[in-house]
Amino acid sequence: MRDKRSVEGQRTEPGTLYIVSTPIGNLEDITLRALKILRSTDLIAAENTAHTRKLCSHFGIETRVTNYNQHNRKIKGPKLIEGLKKGLHIALVTNAGTPVISDPGALLVRLAVEEGIRVSPIPGPSAAIAALSVCALRVDNFLFLGFLSNRQGRRRKELNELKDEQRTMVFFEAPHRMESMLRDMKEILGDRRVVILRELTKVFEEIRRGHVGAILEGLDRKKLKGEFTVVVEGKNNEKDSRTIDPGIKKEIEGLLKKGGLGVKETAIHISKEHGLPYRAVYGECLALKRAMGKLAHPLK
Repeated sequence: MRDKRSVEGQRTEPGTLYIVSTPIGNLEDITLRALKILRSTDLIAAENTAHTRKLCSHFGIETRVTNYNQHNRKIKGPKLIEGLKKGLHIALVTNAGTPVISDPGALLVRLAVEEGIRVSPIPGPSAAIAALSVCALRVDNFLFLGFLSNRQGRRRKELNELKDEQRTMVFFEAPHRMESMLRDMKEILGDRRVVILRELTKVFEEIRRGHVGAILEGLDRKKLKGEFTVVVEGKNNEKDSRTIDPGIKKEIEGLLKKGGLGVKETAIHISKEHGLPYRAVYGECLALKRAMGKLAHPLK
């Protein structure tokens, strides 16, 4: 990779910008190809040089490391592009996971593409994909949203725009904003099912599943440390009757026994009260009504 030179010792063609995924926690998750690229490139552009040097030291990588981050991207980006145009091969890494996903690497990739420079992905760990793989929610169709605004007013506006989103949603969040984010989410999106993932693949990995309200009630503020990934079910995600809490089933049964509300009205009330998909609640109401022997023709 470092030998594309002419007789005079100058590079004869532009270099390649490699987008290299690095571990989100456990160093053993790095790929063999990522190690090969990091060892053979001319330069590693890192979000945090100290963090990346530790990674390189662990694997015996001696490639020079330079900083490229949110604060210097507009100045450093063009300099890196000039190096690529002169034939340097550069690896872009973030602090953890896949670069460009909610980080300043997007600007560098755009500049490289505009200049006709080859950009090559070196796939590997991703917090968003890792979270989806264990969330136990619907993941055949999902929406990655990264970080919501750190300003509450704007964050609430962003959540309002997602009220009718049917796809499973994936967010990143900082520990000091987790509680306020969940409170806004419960108020605006309803008491939906969520999965909170902290410190994925690390020693203190934690995964919590439940409705937003229950997660908030059990929130341990002392544990609000590390990196968080939040997976939230979409508005109309399908759920079978087993996913409806036993307490809610008893509430449905009580309403049906009391009378006054039909199956449809009961389902509307419960779905709004608990932020549950109407169709799932309606199906549970039909099943309970049938079991009570009061619904001879459920489809009518």
